[in-house]
Amino acid sequence: MATTKLSRTPSGNGSATKGTFSAWIKRGNMGTNSGIFSSYVSGSDYFRIQFDGSDQLEFGAYVSSAWIMRRTTDRLFRDPSAWYHIVCNVDSTDGTPADRQKIYINGVQETSFVNSTDLGSSDAMTINQTTDDMRVGQDNSDYWTGCMAHVHWIDGTAYAASSFGETDATSGIWVPNTGPSVTYGTNGFFLKMASGAFGTDSSGNGNTMAVGGTMTATKDDAQNNFCTMNPSDNFYPAATFSNGNNTVVTDSGTIYTPNTGTIGMTTGKWYWETKAVARGGGNEYMVGVQSTQATGSGAELGNYAGDWGYYSFDGDVRNNNAMSSYGDSFDTGDIIGVALDVTNSKLYFSKNGVWQDSGDPTSGATGTGAISISLSTTPGVSFDAWFPSLSYWNSGGTGTFSTNFGNGYFGTTAISSGNADDAGYGDFEYDVPAGYYAICTNNLGDQS
Repeated sequence: MATTKLSRTPSGNGSATKGTFSAWIKRGNMGTNSGIFSSYVSGSDYFRIQFDGSDQLEFGAYVSSAWIMRRTTDRLFRDPSAWYHIVCNVDSTDGTPADRQKIYINGVQETSFVNSTDLGSSDAMTINQTTDDMRVGQDNSDYWTGCMAHVHWIDGTAYAASSFGETDATSGIWVPNTGPSVTYGTNGFFLKMASGAFGTDSSGNGNTMAVGGTMTATKDDAQNNFCTMNPSDNFYPAATFSNGNNTVVTDSGTIYTPNTGTIGMTTGKWYWETKAVARGGGNEYMVGVQSTQATGSGAELGNYAGDWGYYSFDGDVRNNNAMSSYGDSFDTGDIIGVALDVTNSKLYFSKNGVWQDSGDPTSGATGTGAISISLSTTPGVSFDAWFPSLSYWNSGGTGTFSTNFGNGYFGTTAISSGNADDAGYGDFEYDVPAGYYAICTNNLGDQS
């Protein structure tokens, strides 16, 4: 949702003292202000929910240039692989000052804050009024860069998190209640975030919001969490991330270090795709797998014994700091498919749907055309798991990659082919080999 928002100015006044916001979110950029929801009049009068530059969650109301209500969590939210359920409610008519504003994360009420200002009795805020611009995914100039789903705003009632989620009896995990029994009030809305109808209100109120910017759909949601690239594993690469952490732009300095995915694999068979989008400085793309934590800026993908990278310049594969002849070269616009057979310690690459070196990912232990791989055992730097990885052989200039772990997009361009895995999950450009699966939570248990 980078530089994208949903917005609506109420046509009639609702409650200025009570409301509830509920949404499932997956973080994008870290370490920067990220607006989740706001009701904005001016720089002196606003209501907002955001992650601040320290990755703390802030919930506040600012009236006449002063905070009349503010809660900032002391804990940090820096897990780019997780879907969080956030509920913030407010009721300034509550007789207990500390209960006039509450934050719930994954069904549990937050009780420890670095900033804690209680609303005064019956204080009015800049919410639900015809003077307010209500925004999802933006607070002033700060935009949301991750994913959102099941977004609710309630006008006039303070609901607990239990109205919007529940603990799954089998897994013990907090999961969405997709049909909550709530009263939305005059300016309330429910956004399912369906493709092509992102701003459509499903509450029955007809409070549809206008879409500003380019918003893209994804199969990644709180009920099936897909792998993305990992902005938290970025100390040496210093790359930038967008499109829900599925687009990576490498640093322009002399940096070779790879970026990794958010989910590691220890067994099973897995498939994903990476598109080479743009390159600068005459440098080269590398796509592959990694089981070693890089310890410097010069350790390209394939520098270590436990890492393999398919190299765009000549189609070689790099491992243990050496090249081996393998397949065709590739360039900007090409899509590299990766089939990782952890069960048989085999690795295959395709270029635009053609398996290189006459590889057959379905050949099992025979490994027809496969690259034989083995996990890193280096003490202190071994992941003990396989992670999707990419890097840019870079002596100046940036490389841009877009990954598709089954979410159905390269950047903001939708996949048109509709290729799912054998379990029916994911949306890929090319056919998923039989027996291979998208890297998502619904598949992890079946492949363990």
